[in-house]
Amino acid sequence: MGFPKRATAEFRHSSSIGNRTNSPSATSGSSASAFSYEHSAAAARDDDDDGRDRHPRDRAARCCYQYFIPYCFFRNDDLNRARPPRSKISIIFLLAVLSAAVISISWAVHRLNAPYLCIKDGITLHCPHVKEPPSLWENPFSATTSWKACAERKEGVQSDVPDEDNTNGYIFIHAEGGLNQQRIAICNAVAVAKIMNATLILPMLKQDQIWKDQTKFEDIFDVDHFIEYLKNDVRIVRDIPPWFRDKTELFTSIKRTVKNIPKYAPAQFYIDNVLPRIKEKRVMSLKPFVDRLGYDNVPQEINRLRCRVNYHALKFLPHIEKMADTLVSRMRHKNGSSSHFMALHLRFEKGMVGLSFCDFVGTRAEKALMALYRLKEWPRRFKDGSHLWALALQKRKEGRCPLEPGEVAVMLRAMGYPKDTQIYVASGQVYGGQNRMGPLRSMFPNLVTKEDLAPKPELDEFRKHVTSLAALDFLVCLKSDVFVMTHGGNFAKLIIGFRRYMGHRSKSIKPDKGLMSKSLGDPFMGWAVFKEDVVVTHQTRTGLPEETFPNYDIWENPLTPCMCRT
Repeated sequence: MGFPKRATAEFRHSSSIGNRTNSPSATSGSSASAFSYEHSAAAARDDDDDGRDRHPRDRAARCCYQYFIPYCFFRNDDLNRARPPRSKISIIFLLAVLSAAVISISWAVHRLNAPYLCIKDGITLHCPHVKEPPSLWENPFSATTSWKACAERKEGVQSDVPDEDNTNGYIFIHAEGGLNQQRIAICNAVAVAKIMNATLILPMLKQDQIWKDQTKFEDIFDVDHFIEYLKNDVRIVRDIPPWFRDKTELFTSIKRTVKNIPKYAPAQFYIDNVLPRIKEKRVMSLKPFVDRLGYDNVPQEINRLRCRVNYHALKFLPHIEKMADTLVSRMRHKNGSSSHFMALHLRFEKGMVGLSFCDFVGTRAEKALMALYRLKEWPRRFKDGSHLWALALQKRKEGRCPLEPGEVAVMLRAMGYPKDTQIYVASGQVYGGQNRMGPLRSMFPNLVTKEDLAPKPELDEFRKHVTSLAALDFLVCLKSDVFVMTHGGNFAKLIIGFRRYMGHRSKSIKPDKGLMSKSLGDPFMGWAVFKEDVVVTHQTRTGLPEETFPNYDIWENPLTPCMCRT
C-alpha cells in the first residue's frame, strides 16, 4: 500500500367494478359455480359507492394477491383466460428468487469456509476484514487460523532412498556468504540432491572475505539431527567417500566442478546438464551455488522439501539455542515482570550504506569519505560519481534505500509504540555511531543488544565464530513478539518466512519505505496525517497470510508449497 492513505472500503394498479346484477352469469343459478358466486359477492362487498377500494393498502394487497397466485388455482374459465401471462411471469419470478437464494447460501458458505488470504494488486495488498480491535503486539487471531505448517516429515513412511553406493553419485557444494545465505544454499543443495537422486556430502561453509569466519557446519548446526531428519528424503554423508583419495582435486580441479549453472535454474536443467556429468565422474562439486535453484520452475514437493530442511532439519547446536532462550527471557523480564519486546534488524552498517549508493543525512566531510569508500570498493559502479546524485534520489523515491535509525523511530512512534517499548537491536556496527543512533535512542531509550544483556564471559564462547553470534540474533528475532526489518536481505526474509510458518500470529513489520520517503520529504505534512497514513498502510504489512506469485521466493512467504489449509 502506498501514500497517500490507501484505505479500502466495502458496500399501482386499480380498477372499478360495476354492479353485475343484470349479468347472465348472475341471474342464472344453474350456470354459476359456487366459487364464482362467492368471488363476485366478495368483490361486491369490497367495493365502495364509487367502485374503488376503501384504502390504498387494500388495492396493493389485491394487486399482489392477483399477481402472484397462479391462475390454475381458479376454476372459473373467465379467470383462467384472464391470468395466464401474469401467472407465467410469477412462476419465472419465483424460480429466479429461489435460484438467487441458493446461490446466496452457497456464496455465504464459501465465504465462511474460505481461508484468510491477502491478495496483491500491484504494490497494494488487500486483506479480508476482521472485527477484532488492532493490537500492537500480534496479528488478529481470526487472520491466523486458516493455515498450518505441513512441511514436516511424515512418520511411519517407508523410505525409498537408495543406499549410498546405489545413488547416481556424490555432489558437494561450498555454502558462501553469511550465515543466512549459507542456510539457503544448504536447503537448495538438499533439493538438488533429491532431484538428481544423488548423495549429498555435508556442505562446507566457505570462508567469506567480508565475514572472515572459519566456521564449519558442525560448529553451528546439529549434524546428527540434520542427517537423521532427512534420511527418508536424501542420502547425506559427513565426508567425501574414502575411495576418492585426492580431496584437494574436488576443491581445485575444473574437471570436478560444474560451473555453468544459471541463477534460479529449473529442475530440468540439473537432470539434463548436471546429472550426466555426475554419473560419469561419480563425485562433482557445484560452484558457485548462490541462488542456483528456482522456485516456480521446480516441483512443489521439492519446494516442500526445502521448507522441511529450513524449518525442521537445520537446528542450531543446543548451547546456541540455550543462550538464545536466556537472552529472550532477559528481554521479557527486564522490568521485573513479564512484558512484550520488539526485535529490530537495523541494517545501517558502513558496507550496507556504501553498497546502497543512496544519499543520507550527514556533513560534507562524511559524504566525501563515503564517496572515497565507494570508489575503492565498487570502482566500476562509482565511475566518476557524477551520475550518483540523480540515482540516489530515484532509489530513495522508489523505497530502495535502508531506513536510517531516526526514520525508524518516527515510524514506530506513528504506529503507536510507546516510549518505554523494550527493543532488541540486531545489527552490526551502525554507520555514524552514537550520533546516528541518537534520534532512535531519544525516542526509545530501552534499546539493548546481546552485549548489553549478557556479560562478556557468557559471549566469549560464541566470539570464536562470527556465525554463532549471528545465530543468537537470528533466534532472538525469531522469538520476539514483534519483528521489524529496515532493509531487505536474507536475514529479514528468513525471519519473516519462519514466523509465518509458525502460524502468522507474531507481527513481522515490513516498512513501506516509499511511503516513508515521500512523507518525510513533504514539509507541509502534519503529524496527524502522517500518523494515519503510516497506521493504515502498515495494517497489511505485518506478516499476514499472503498469496504467492511467480518468482516469489519461498523463504519470505512459504504459504503455498509449505502450508496447508486447516
